Amino acid sequence: MSEEQKVSVEEAIETVLGEEANTSEAIVEPELLEPEVAEEQVNEEVNMIEVLGNKLALAEEEITLQKDLVIRATAHAQNEIRKAGIDAESKVKRTLKRFTEALLPVADSLEMAITHIDKENEALAKMAEGVELTLKSLIDSFAKVGIVQLNPIGEQANPEKHQIVSQQQIEGKAANEVVVVMQKGYEYNGQIIRPAMVMVASA
Repeated sequence: MSEEQKVSVEEAIETVLGEEANTSEAIVEPELLEPEVAEEQVNEEVNMIEVLGNKLALAEEEITLQKDLVIRATAHAQNEIRKAGIDAESKVKRTLKRFTEALLPVADSLEMAITHIDKENEALAKMAEGVELTLKSLIDSFAKVGIVQLNPIGEQANPEKHQIVSQQQIEGKAANEVVVVMQKGYEYNGQIIRPAMVMVASA
């Protein structure tokens, strides 16, 4: 290696060593800070922690409030939907009940016609058959929407479903047994539209 190269290498080494010395001088260890400066830095950090802690507490409080609002809004929406469903169902039931009540006299008239038609008369027999089919079609239509005809002949009278209009002592019949149905009743989903009008056996 020539003298010039040695000199260049030595200069480069000195330059690097000089930069490291300057860097080490720029880094100040916390232990080497003045007590007042160190205390001020600690206080600033404590204040920053308190500020961040307060912000975190406010954020958590806001999150809790928003969750509560969401829960309340969801519950309110579900209640409104359920209420609307109940109202709609009640309206359908009321409408159906009124419609059925309007048709009951038609069913009663058809049953009365069948009872009074002379089926021995060939001319009237065909008419009686047509009336019976019409009545059956009407009763079947009632059944499709949940309306059930009550014809409690032979059953024990039930004051919730039957209207007892008379009693008669009949041999071989138990007390309170329905022996005659004067007018058939109807119910819809367990709700009596019209009780059956009956005569029962007395004790």
